[in-house]
Amino acid sequence: MGPLRVGVLAYPGCFASEVFGVPDLLAMAGHVAAAQGPVQSARSACQVSVLSPRRRIAASGGWGLDVSAVRPVDVLIVPGFELAPTLDLDATLGNLGPEVATIRSQAASGTTVVSICVGAFLVAEAGLLDGREATTSWLFADRFSRRYADVRLRPESLVVTDRGVTTTAAFSAMYDFAVQFIREHDGPGVARSTARIALVDDARSAQTPYVDSALIPPAGREFSLGVKRWLDGNLQSPYDLPALARQFHVSTRTMLRRFGGETGETPLAYLQAARVRRARHLLETTDRTVAGVAAAVGYRDPGTFSGVFARHTGQRPREYRARFRRAGT
Repeated sequence: MGPLRVGVLAYPGCFASEVFGVPDLLAMAGHVAAAQGPVQSARSACQVSVLSPRRRIAASGGWGLDVSAVRPVDVLIVPGFELAPTLDLDATLGNLGPEVATIRSQAASGTTVVSICVGAFLVAEAGLLDGREATTSWLFADRFSRRYADVRLRPESLVVTDRGVTTTAAFSAMYDFAVQFIREHDGPGVARSTARIALVDDARSAQTPYVDSALIPPAGREFSLGVKRWLDGNLQSPYDLPALARQFHVSTRTMLRRFGGETGETPLAYLQAARVRRARHLLETTDRTVAGVAAAVGYRDPGTFSGVFARHTGQRPREYRARFRRAGT
């Protein structure tokens, strides 16, 4: 019997650290096993390769990865990707059709499939999680559940295995899986020593203690929240709907439809209100002229700014300042 064949599926935008995290811990386990003698070393042997149906891969951050052609393996690891609130998930997963097909094909041949973090989205796209229990990052658990209603999600769990398919929670949960894998493959002694050498906690059982509810976006509003954050950070920039749509990798029509569906207003209406909020603060707390305040929130024409400000507050900027200017400023 030869070494266990472990393949990591690399794809555009995947986290490079999640490509190499589990293989690195397996390499450490190999050294620990070798120190325990040739019998244990032979039993623990693993052959790790980074696979892809594509010839070239740029991971998250633009890091290039050397990859090998897809071939049969005993275990296929699917890393996660940069799932920002603004990401068009439909388009992203649609562009990863070759990877989804690879996952499906490997599973059909009897390969054990393991996802890291939001790699569970790819495994679910392949249809492998329907009717199964699974987990993923707590931050995106609601988004996952709404997209894959047939999956029995356990968002409190770090590692879930159901009939040959394993899913893990966010990022560092890849090490929880790796320690568990080493324990099953090489024995508890090798797993315990490897965890101590790597300073990895081998006794975690849940991701619940790490959940911060303040970071969880309101259900169904992830896209608009991302757009709002971008607009808030670019108040001085001229409003440009096509440029805004490109920033979020959607068409102008999709931008208006999705933002309007989640907020009931247009991006321009939100931007104007955000500019007025900022202008009110500047009028209350600084000595800037009205023209200076207007320029600070993206208006070249003070008259236009005054008109927008009056529509939102019922007062012209000078009137507002006279009434609300903070004492001692």
